[in-house]
Amino acid sequence: MKITDKTVVQFHYTLKDEAGEQLESSFDSNPLAYLHGQKNMLVGVENSLTGKETGDKYSITLQPEDAYGVYQEDAVQRIPAKHLQGSAGNTKWKAGMVAVVQTEQGQRQVTVIKSGKFIVTVDMNSPLAGKVLTFDIEVVDVRAATDEEVEHGHAHGVGGHQH
Repeated sequence: MKITDKTVVQFHYTLKDEAGEQLESSFDSNPLAYLHGQKNMLVGVENSLTGKETGDKYSITLQPEDAYGVYQEDAVQRIPAKHLQGSAGNTKWKAGMVAVVQTEQGQRQVTVIKSGKFIVTVDMNSPLAGKVLTFDIEVVDVRAATDEEVEHGHAHGVGGHQH
């Protein structure tokens, strides 16, 4: 079955930066699953998967605008420290630490630039914003989405959303 809109795709990937350094990989865990055509995936990755089938293996290099976006210099904000999530226990936030904040668009990863007692300055850009990235992809499975998955707008089950 070819990957088209309303198919659930399971794939493994290895992500590398411009120097070829591996940043992350799914090969040591379950494959990632998503509902194709619902904008649940990086645009460049989703576009590259269109028409592929189970067993296909390939690499694609994405420019920032097709991956995590162009780095935005004005994406620095000051927010109350109590809104940062992800620090184990009562660890004090320090520059360079990565946290999660809840925004109107859902959860977003941020990087701490400066930490005060109550207010923290964060970079709202993704840590991968502005980077040229290469994905080595292996399509593990392609199937028709269920009516429920289409209604919910995401894949269910292993590698997808769990209800």
